[in-house]
Amino acid sequence: MRVIKLGETPSLLRQYAAEMRDKQVQQDAMRFRMNAVRMGEIMAYEVSKTLPFVEKRIDTPLGSARVSTLADRPVIGSVLRAGLPMHQGFLNFFDRADSAFVSAFRKSDRSRKIEVDLAYAASPDLSGRDVLLVDPMLATGQSLLHVHGALAAHGTPRSLHIAVIIASEKGVDTLAKHFKDSGGVTLWAVAVDPELNADNYIVPGLGDAGDLAFGKRA
Repeated sequence: MRVIKLGETPSLLRQYAAEMRDKQVQQDAMRFRMNAVRMGEIMAYEVSKTLPFVEKRIDTPLGSARVSTLADRPVIGSVLRAGLPMHQGFLNFFDRADSAFVSAFRKSDRSRKIEVDLAYAASPDLSGRDVLLVDPMLATGQSLLHVHGALAAHGTPRSLHIAVIIASEKGVDTLAKHFKDSGGVTLWAVAVDPELNADNYIVPGLGDAGDLAFGKRA
């Protein structure tokens, strides 16, 4: 698995990530969602540089031109509900993409053992497709692996791009071990934070992205 840390290069991603982390700015849920959308757009552009393109000739009002376009429509997959703003950002750029959705949430017992509940999954056929799996946070990596497992039932993609805003070092290591023998897998992260707390939240992280975007759950 290849790991690309987009935040190591100066760009607006740093500004948007800083605002999403700031607990004062977080009080504006609309701004939090918009920053996630904008980060999705920038990350979509970066991912697009690695996808296959084909050349063709088109007619213009004054003649013809040779142009380069995406070889195929990708599939954008998201984890409900936190991934929805990023998903929209990716769709803004990959406007002809198909979509896949998986509902997944973590449950922890008193022993801190993590269980992942998959309540819903909907996906097109992924066989031979470029799949872009987006989720703002990669903590332990267990939820994302369960989501990947659910999508795997719909076919084997040509490539898998996992895009997250903030990852933990443990989460990156978990995915690296799982995909060590898999070709065509890339993890895109804006920032990689060093720790998880006792509740498996990323530290310093930004908190619960789903709650910050859409309000606290009952």
